[in-house]
Amino acid sequence: MREHPFALDSAIALAVLVSMVAGSYADPHRPDGAVFGDRAPDLPSLLLMAVGAAALLVRRRAPLLALGCTGAVTVLEFAGGDPAAPVAMGAVVALFTVAARTDRPTTWRVGLATMAVLTGTAMICGPDPWYAQENLAVSAWTGMAAAAGDAVRSRRAFVDAIRERAERAERTREEEARRRVAEERLRIARDLHDVVAHLIALVNVQAGVAAHVMDRRPDQAKEALAHVRTASRSALDELRTTVGLLRQSGDPEAPTEPAPGLALLDELLAGFRHAGLPVQLARPDEGPLPSAVDLAAYRIIQEALTNVRKHAGPGVRAEVSVLRFGGSVEVTVLDDGGRAWARTDAVDDGTGTGSRTGGGHGLLGMRERVTALGGELTSGPRYGGGFRVQAILPLSAPPADPAPAPRRPGADRAVPGGAVPGPGKAV
Repeated sequence: MREHPFALDSAIALAVLVSMVAGSYADPHRPDGAVFGDRAPDLPSLLLMAVGAAALLVRRRAPLLALGCTGAVTVLEFAGGDPAAPVAMGAVVALFTVAARTDRPTTWRVGLATMAVLTGTAMICGPDPWYAQENLAVSAWTGMAAAAGDAVRSRRAFVDAIRERAERAERTREEEARRRVAEERLRIARDLHDVVAHLIALVNVQAGVAAHVMDRRPDQAKEALAHVRTASRSALDELRTTVGLLRQSGDPEAPTEPAPGLALLDELLAGFRHAGLPVQLARPDEGPLPSAVDLAAYRIIQEALTNVRKHAGPGVRAEVSVLRFGGSVEVTVLDDGGRAWARTDAVDDGTGTGSRTGGGHGLLGMRERVTALGGELTSGPRYGGGFRVQAILPLSAPPADPAPAPRRPGADRAVPGGAVPGPGKAV
């Protein structure tokens, strides 16, 4: 019916025409009780019925025009004085169409006007008294047509609203799925960057040491190669764990080792010390941290020390502090850098990318980790030389619109000599 609306309208018009013709032969007031007898419509009534039925062919495209035509032929039939044909059936169908395809105010106005005109004409021009049931039937049929059309229109609007809500919910789910996929890709990219930047940098340094002392000090070269092997094995394990997140349900199970955290901080610093970077640690024993904060603190220290090892030059020393105060934890990484301060990940320009010459993503990745937890990251050169990275991570989940994390007085103040600010001294 939706594909061929004109055929449907033609069938309805034909059915209305047959009903009107059949009704014009019926006489419900015969004394013998028979319905059909000698009553027959005249030629003008047949023409009016044909015109009223033909007007229904355009009821879908022009409902008000169809109602006007059917209403006019009905008024003409009633004005004849003795209506033998139920021409009002066409007006009833047209009024139903107007109510179903327009709004409610239009339905009220048009319905009341149609009811008043048709009923008033029947009462004034008809042979029966004004209160006859035939006249009241005209009012009842027009009222029911308007009410039925309004109910159909309301149901269609309700169904359309439900369909639109379902489509909008489907789009929202798809957008949410895409957003989660993008966030997961970004997280995996950060993890891969941290793993590769840290461990491969250690492998590179130890391999260079081994190549330098291979001929003169074989024992030291063997020790460096052992560190290369250990670092490469750790890189493979972490890469396997990260890539395991991308496995399908039918793939072999991913490794079940826990994610790195501050419990492995001593091993991390030992690796840097073996690579020739002296690192001091200030970390009071204050209990475990939430898993997300623990992982972020570990990765920030890992990335910051990797940048120190890669960019700060020879003879540099680093200091790491992990201090908890109030509802947050402060992670600080300092280095004395000396004069060899040509660093590619050096200056934080306020956007999180820093001023780079090498196009790395270290500071950006650290800032994204901290921001995701509702914290704050600052980084930049220290007074007197060196570089400082400081992250303040809240221990509780961030609110919907996280406020900047509180800072301790003097936290932004660079400390000459590389001392760690705040309570607790480098040990």
